[in-house]
Amino acid sequence: MTARDDILALGKRIGQSIIGQEEMVERLLLGLLANGHLLVEGLPGLAKTRAIKSLAKNLNAELSRVQFTPDLLPADITGSEIYFSEGGKGEFKFQQGPIFANLILADEINRAPAKVQSALLEAMEERQVTVGGKSYPLPELFMVMATQNPIEQEGTYPLPEAQLDRFLMHVEVGYPDEASEAAIMRLVRSEENNAEQKAKSVTSERLDPQAVFDARSEIGTVTVSEPVEKYIVALVFATRYPERYDKDLAKLLQVGVSPRGVIGLDKVSRSYAWLKGRDYVTPDDIKAIVHDVFRHRLILSYEAHASNTTPDKVIDRIIELVAVS
Repeated sequence: MTARDDILALGKRIGQSIIGQEEMVERLLLGLLANGHLLVEGLPGLAKTRAIKSLAKNLNAELSRVQFTPDLLPADITGSEIYFSEGGKGEFKFQQGPIFANLILADEINRAPAKVQSALLEAMEERQVTVGGKSYPLPELFMVMATQNPIEQEGTYPLPEAQLDRFLMHVEVGYPDEASEAAIMRLVRSEENNAEQKAKSVTSERLDPQAVFDARSEIGTVTVSEPVEKYIVALVFATRYPERYDKDLAKLLQVGVSPRGVIGLDKVSRSYAWLKGRDYVTPDDIKAIVHDVFRHRLILSYEAHASNTTPDKVIDRIIELVAVS
């Protein structure tokens, strides 16, 4: 099997236990392929936690779940130096925290104070943890999936824009349709009746992480033509200088997309094209994923908030205004 066959098979196995959320499963794979982190936002019970757990079950990777709470400390994530005494002699040894796993589920990241959020986000960016003046590298296969609830804002600490920018994609999860809802009931019923048999079958089919590294190497060779590059840059500049395109659009935007947005759009569009079986990127690939890459990087104006204009509506308008050269 090729690397693409392995990744598609991985997605199919995850999809068997995550019904009605095909787009979230696809974004999870894209984050893995593009070597980035995901911020997933949705109401409770929409399989956000289940999705990354399913990924860990089907991929030979270690999963750590951190439930973010107001009393969480940075050391609870990164680990800390602990004093050990043996034979009359004592020394400090570093005890690794949950951040040293391959897949990290940061559940309700906006529940923890800024200092704790910063500890996680520094590890995401630097791919290492520094404690006591010594740096400890994180695993080569490393991805953080942070979740947050869009409706419960009391007692939360919203992520600052500069920290949001470190997430490759911001994925919004909605309710499944009626047919999927019925299928979910049947799936859970079946899992309860066949729990032991299902656990054995999943364990035997776990994918070696080398397939992910091979896929990333192939994605590195995906071609982005000059017109497509110009289209990516034009979309970004339309968020920074909207007055060049439309006066009404300019009233809705306060701050545009950062250079990380350009890099992210390039990475994810190449991963998306590869996943679809092509060795080149098309404008349609960019349109398919631009909302997830830009959504959390736009700062809307007061006028936009007052008129209930969402980032997605602004991005839709930008796509309409920016032509493919």
